[in-house]
Amino acid sequence: MKCKKLMALGLTAVLAMSMVACGGSGNAETSAPDAADHEAGAAAPDAAGAQEAGETGGASEASGVPTIDAITVGEDYKDLQASIKVLTNRTDIVDTVYKGYAEQFMALYPNIKVEYEGITDYEESVTLRLTAGDWGDIMFIPTSVAKNELSTYFMPLGDFAAMDGTYNFLEEKSFENVVYGIANGGTASGIAYNKKVWADAGITTMPKTPEEFLADLQLIKDNTNAVPLYTNFAAGWTMGAWDAYTDCAATGDPDFKNNMVHMSNPFSKRDDMTGPYAVYYILYEAVARGLVEEDPASTDWESSKGAINRGEIATMVLGSWCVEQFKEAGDNPDDIGYMPFPISVNGKQYAGSGGNYSFGINVQASDENKIASLLYMKWLIEESSIYLDEGSIPARKDGEYPSVLEAFDGVELLSNSPAPEGEEDLFDNVNNESEVGINNNDYPDCEILEAALYGTRTLDDIMDEWNQKWTSAQESLGVEVNQ
Repeated sequence: MKCKKLMALGLTAVLAMSMVACGGSGNAETSAPDAADHEAGAAAPDAAGAQEAGETGGASEASGVPTIDAITVGEDYKDLQASIKVLTNRTDIVDTVYKGYAEQFMALYPNIKVEYEGITDYEESVTLRLTAGDWGDIMFIPTSVAKNELSTYFMPLGDFAAMDGTYNFLEEKSFENVVYGIANGGTASGIAYNKKVWADAGITTMPKTPEEFLADLQLIKDNTNAVPLYTNFAAGWTMGAWDAYTDCAATGDPDFKNNMVHMSNPFSKRDDMTGPYAVYYILYEAVARGLVEEDPASTDWESSKGAINRGEIATMVLGSWCVEQFKEAGDNPDDIGYMPFPISVNGKQYAGSGGNYSFGINVQASDENKIASLLYMKWLIEESSIYLDEGSIPARKDGEYPSVLEAFDGVELLSNSPAPEGEEDLFDNVNNESEVGINNNDYPDCEILEAALYGTRTLDDIMDEWNQKWTSAQESLGVEVNQ
């Protein structure tokens, strides 16, 4: 009963494997990955990645494609004629809400046709389509694309320093001072819950530590008919969501991710129950104590939205983006709440804040389609109602935060700091070399659930193995270990 294994290989490696598997067929869909929803723009003159993109059709002065910050939607390129395709994982609203966005934009630019394609099993599918190059014009950048591979598949949007004052989360899809993706808004790291179920269980205060949270789950099991914690194991990507809590939310340190590559045994247990171990402890213990669904292999993501709305599920560990979907899935929107992740650092709680999938534009698209894609992307992130509709933190730094975060009173929101110069892809390299796969591979998290479910391994055994893998990767890559 193992969820899908998406190995944390670079795109080049994935492509090579695909070519072998397909016998090198010229029409095979051989493409590679990385995170979602990012990219578009023009090359910074001092970035090698941007130069490569320009040579393969990326934005440049020679091509006449502007940077995203240089265009004015509604005024520029009114006579441009193009037809663009946008790939999305939102199969539930692709023919309704997203179609509505396209129609609004086309009223402003009647000569530009916008078509959406909703994709089930998004990460695997778009990874396989990426390198073929003819997948469309805009996509949510998959998590499997390493930072140093962004310029291979996506056109540069502009200079990081010039755009960082305007947009949130740019660091996530930038490399060597060039931006390749802009997040479709952002989320805070917390836990979605049914307020009525928690109240019916007799819980009056929100948990602030792992043991308090697990004790509350036990109260829910004892006093209600709801599943205390629904893992959504079968979906796979929902298991990988646990990784997002291991840095800022678990440590209160925006530099933790950058420092982690230089740490000795970062997955070890801390006396104060903070850090990555504490996050995975909650998952392991919830499963081991029988506080999750009876058969994790039979979970279903789409139906779980209605189940938490009806009170059949008490809690799910997902980013704040999920709240609006849960509210819309039934007749009890007011029952859906969002709480901070139950880890405290010196008595204070923190929440990581990061981007959703990032919009990226195909580096191989024609200049007309690149410009049309830039216009539509900028309209979406600056003028449409997408962040209000999805309850997410806006891409623009001057946008309003969603009401769901009002419950985070006293909780400090943090984002990971940009990597130091010269180490922009160091975390990716260590993470991939180790095959621990934080935030780009759901398989290790699935192993934690399986070990707890069947009692085959302790959490300490698993964390010791991850530490060994991390150490081996550091040694293989010649990384200095100083902590």
